[in-house]
Order: sequence, then C-alpha cells, then structure tokens
Amino acid sequence: MALYFITGSKHKFKEMQDLMPELKQLNIALPELQETDAEKIIAEKLKEAFLHHSGEFIVEDTSLYLDCLNGLPGPLIKWFLQKLGSFGLYKLTNKLDNSKALAKTIIGYAKDKNNIHFFSGEIKGEIVSPKGDKSFGWNDIFMPEGYNKTFAQMTLKEKNSISMRGLAVKKLKQFLQKN
Repeated sequence: MALYFITGSKHKFKEMQDLMPELKQLNIALPELQETDAEKIIAEKLKEAFLHHSGEFIVEDTSLYLDCLNGLPGPLIKWFLQKLGSFGLYKLTNKLDNSKALAKTIIGYAKDKNNIHFFSGEIKGEIVSPKGDKSFGWNDIFMPEGYNKTFAQMTLKEKNSISMRGLAVKKLKQFLQKN
C-alpha cells in the first residue's frame, strides 16, 4: 500500500522524498486549525484526510520557536512569514537582542483516523541575516547551532542529514520497519 505525504509544498515534498523515496504526494487542501499545539493541528488534518482519500498518510508541521517571543510563532510561522518575511523576522530578533531559536518538525502518521502516531525532531540555532536561496520558508535565516551556514546555503543532502525534518523521518522509518 502507498504511503501518502499530504502537502501542497513542492519544497517539503522534495525534502521528504529525498529521505523516503517511496513517498507519494497527495495534494489535498485541508483546513488548518489555528493552534499553538502542532500535534492538534496534525491530528485534525489527518482525520480530515480520511474524508477525502483512503490509504496511509503522513502530515507534518515544521515550526520555528523564537526565544525572544517566548516560543512564538511556533506552528503559526507561516502567518508571520506572510506578514514580515524572513528579513522582517531577522530584524525583529535583532531588535529584541535575542536571536536564539528552535526549529521543530512533527510528523503525524495514520493508517486510520483513530490511530495516529507522532514523530518529532528538533534543532537549536539562531536567526541571522538572510543568506542563500530565499525560496523556501525561513531557511535563509536559520543557522543551526555549530554550523556556519543557513539551511538555505546547504545542499539538500547536508540539510537532511542534520535537520529537524531528517530527525523526525528517521524515527518514522524506525516505527514503520517495526510495524
């Protein structure tokens, strides 16, 4: 049976498929609960997906938690980016004199709407002046701790080997192998 990754983002799908080549993309416009708890958002999306399609699904949420905003925007990062852009987020952290951040991916997996499993990965870093390809979210301003490149300056292989998404996928793959 196929494993479907529900996303409309070609960038997310490309990263996920690099980590799990067997994935199939399923582009269903699912309502997104506005909530600071990413697991609640993912669970609602997975339950809704079963109303439109059958199969095994994964949905993921990648959040950015800024220390200077007490953990906001978290799962609301999409809306912050729409209003401020990555440069605006950088200026905000710079003005508040705290550029520390946590990037976190949570993947939800379900065979049916009553049996959802979550897998997470996170990486600490800092928000820096934009560097690299600006086409994918906040990759151009997030520099992982211990590195001198933003995610946008890394190759796909480099990024996937250390990223929060890569760590979450590793846990998902271990679960799928056991089950």
